[in-house]
Amino acid sequence: MKTPFIWRRQALKFAAAALCATPFAGLAQAPQPAPIRLALIESMSGPFANTGEAVFRNLQWAVERVNARGGVKLPGGARPLQLDRYDSKGQNEEALSALRAAMDDGTRIVLQGNSSVTAAALIDAIDKNNERDPSRRAVFLNYSAVDPVLTNERCSFWHFRFDAHADMRVAALMDVVKDDAALKRVYLIGQDYSFGQAVLRESRRQLGVQRPDVEIVGDELHPMGKVKDFAPYATKILASGAQAVVTGNWGNDLTLLVKAAREAGFNGSFYTFYGNALGAPAAIGDAGIGRVVAVADWLPNVQTPQSEAFYRAFRTRFPRPADDYVHMRMQLLVESLAQALERAGSTEAVPLARALEQADVSLYGQRGRMRAADHQFQQQLVVGVMDKQGKPGVQFDVEGSGYGFRVIKTIAPERAEQPTSCKMKRP
Repeated sequence: MKTPFIWRRQALKFAAAALCATPFAGLAQAPQPAPIRLALIESMSGPFANTGEAVFRNLQWAVERVNARGGVKLPGGARPLQLDRYDSKGQNEEALSALRAAMDDGTRIVLQGNSSVTAAALIDAIDKNNERDPSRRAVFLNYSAVDPVLTNERCSFWHFRFDAHADMRVAALMDVVKDDAALKRVYLIGQDYSFGQAVLRESRRQLGVQRPDVEIVGDELHPMGKVKDFAPYATKILASGAQAVVTGNWGNDLTLLVKAAREAGFNGSFYTFYGNALGAPAAIGDAGIGRVVAVADWLPNVQTPQSEAFYRAFRTRFPRPADDYVHMRMQLLVESLAQALERAGSTEAVPLARALEQADVSLYGQRGRMRAADHQFQQQLVVGVMDKQGKPGVQFDVEGSGYGFRVIKTIAPERAEQPTSCKMKRP
């Protein structure tokens, strides 16, 4: 049996140990600042899974950059951003289910873009949620859904678009078309949903205004994400005598279309929204040199030191050729969000939305600002033509294909800007 002295000595020893351990234990258990959660609702499975994964890499890189500089500075202390993925499986109902799950998880900042139909459904759901339950209001940041109506007739205080809408992109392409005097016959083809329809509608209108001498020899829509063999479409394009194809197709619908056209022997031009990525250049091959034109907010071969540094930084982070899909607008979106959060001093939807209306950001020499009237981001656009890597103006290729895009036209923000019919309802 231990003596009282031994008991007392042992008790004092434990007490001293506890006193010494307490400060360090407190430090070890200090609560970390709660992250600001962002919900990416996108196709992570199905025929357009590659586009969802590509978007995730872009946004994750932007989030990492914000967190590396200490996160978002708010009155209660700096907080990191956290990007969570929700798979829409390419279906509107799944996207709405993902939105409900994200809201239940406490997320109030939603990101989506790879379908204008899905974007419209999310806008409608968020509008209704925000009116019904002010304590759970959310904002929606759109990086690619470019149906013009989303910032015109269907504009919403809670929705912000960071990509140029379809009419703006078509105008940029037509700026090139009008200078091609040899072009006399054009074939229009697109995905049969709101965005694809908008591209063809505006292409018809602008061709009539800028090139009334050009004949539209084909004008058709096809099911989105369901066509496995585009050979019948390629045959019609070839038979029409078209010298050029104008299309807003993206993802596999673009890659399979251009591949089928090449195999059918079509030697004309492709005027595209997304011909510069996701397998399209490799599928087209040498037939695309000087013939495939793409419009974007930025291209890797923009000839500035800042642009080169930006692209090299992305490729350092994602060195695999298959991961070579980077968009400046997605980086500017996250920078705008971080700026707005700090300006608002809050993650609450109303002050955050009001601060986003004032967003004006620059990154690696590219500047963009949000137009408060309709929440349409304004930035320069560039048009590029496909060529072999190493040719003048083509320092970088796409996805290891050996082909890149040489910038042939730059459209300043004030020229790219278009009027809006938005009549926004504000809280």
